[in-house]
Amino acid sequence: MKQHKPLSRLVINSLAFLLFFSFNLLAQEGDAAKGEKLFKSTCAACHKLDKKLVGPALQGVTERREQDWLIAWIKDSPGMIKSGDKLAIQVFEENNKLPMTPNPHLSDQDIIDILEYTKGEKVVKTEVAATQEIDPGVEEGKKIFKANCAACHKLEGKLIGPELLKITDKRDHDWLKLWIKDNNALVASGDKLAKEVQESNPAAMTPFPQLTDQDIENVLKYLAVGEVKEAVAPVASAKSDEIFNKPGFGVLPMLGLTILAFVLLSFIVAATTKKKIEEGEQEESMLKSLIFNPFLRFLAVIFVLLGGAWLLFGWLMQIDVNEGYQPIQPIAFSHAVHAGDNKIDCQYCHSSAKHSKTSGIPSANVCMNCHKSISEYNGELFGDHTKEDLDKEIQKIYDAVGWDKEKMAYVEGYQQKPIEWVRIHNLADFAYYNHSQHVTVAGLDCQKCHGPVEEMHEMKQFSPLTMGWCIDCHRQTEVDMTENGYYKNIHDQLAKKYGVEKVTEAQMGGLECGKCHY
Repeated sequence: MKQHKPLSRLVINSLAFLLFFSFNLLAQEGDAAKGEKLFKSTCAACHKLDKKLVGPALQGVTERREQDWLIAWIKDSPGMIKSGDKLAIQVFEENNKLPMTPNPHLSDQDIIDILEYTKGEKVVKTEVAATQEIDPGVEEGKKIFKANCAACHKLEGKLIGPELLKITDKRDHDWLKLWIKDNNALVASGDKLAKEVQESNPAAMTPFPQLTDQDIENVLKYLAVGEVKEAVAPVASAKSDEIFNKPGFGVLPMLGLTILAFVLLSFIVAATTKKKIEEGEQEESMLKSLIFNPFLRFLAVIFVLLGGAWLLFGWLMQIDVNEGYQPIQPIAFSHAVHAGDNKIDCQYCHSSAKHSKTSGIPSANVCMNCHKSISEYNGELFGDHTKEDLDKEIQKIYDAVGWDKEKMAYVEGYQQKPIEWVRIHNLADFAYYNHSQHVTVAGLDCQKCHGPVEEMHEMKQFSPLTMGWCIDCHRQTEVDMTENGYYKNIHDQLAKKYGVEKVTEAQMGGLECGKCHY
């Protein structure tokens, strides 16, 4: 057996160590784009980057805590507290002893990606070229298919007609061209296969004499390969999701300044009221003057009472302010997929928002307008869901209404079951709010109050919905009366009264108590 010389072994071992160290460093690098997705699916219900939600703001947390400690904390915070970790106990107590959900399913690399995202650096959109060149005829065939065939056919799964993916492997190319162009003429010519196909599918197929040979050729190319998607890297937006994001001075700085002012006032009073001792003509100490001065004791009692009342009032004001509330729903319905990717208008589902006080929860029959022909999920995956998971979520709608996706028909005599959605936005009973007044009359977008719903996979309460928040909106929102003759006279009068060109909702009476409380 050949043995290495000591110097050779040293070189080999050094290279091996450097190689291992390099791989280890590469493994520890975080991906902010992946981290953003994980943050939104795992952490966003309780945390924001730039401000406190249920838990503290997390931007720059890597500068305040060690990475290894953060990994252990995110994976199992209750376990760290039980183990007696001093920092873990301190963080737990600083956050009002609110328990943090452990995340044992996250790998170390997942957490490193999340921590990379919390650094707050902008995630740049990048696109990767497709792994294969796509025949432009396929894309053109897809457009023709969607315009002419998609009402009766799907690539996979039966609709009115049979599924068509890889149909070119089952039927002769030239025969398919003749069938698509004019299937009735092909049957009339005595073609045996055409008769068999027509008899097996009782629904008559529309002929397409308007399609050119090249159009049909492109459709067949599309049916041969199906959906070909470009590989695109994860995309993240640096846009803030806050509409009303006014930086305030903050409660704690204000409290600190108040305490500082009280201490300074106490020293001033003590310094000016020190007494001299008769025998030695010595002044009494500052500390004694602070403790025994009756005026300062009275001032301290007043300060404690007022400060306690202020803190109590501040605590009471947070009750039932549920900004960020994001309950688990019975079906994993994604607004980002429906309103974002598929551009479905909000008022298609929430149709009563235009006409009534409430926006309404769409019935399962509204879902079935589309999902009669969409039984599988073919979009981009989100959260921790697989395609099989999301197909099962669609099946939950079918189970509610009694739809047989194989027979494409409702089950006769089926006892339908309601979908028990969990309500997210709740106003107090003594507050009146009318959706139609804001949506139809004022012309507000849904996003004004509900935030960027087209980006939310799981819906949450975006705005605080407090009285102060509503009043601020009324003070800022200008009333558009340019095309409303009913308001013209009152607008002119109010514009003259307030000396402005545009009148706000507050100036129109939007701050009157009876508008919302009557």
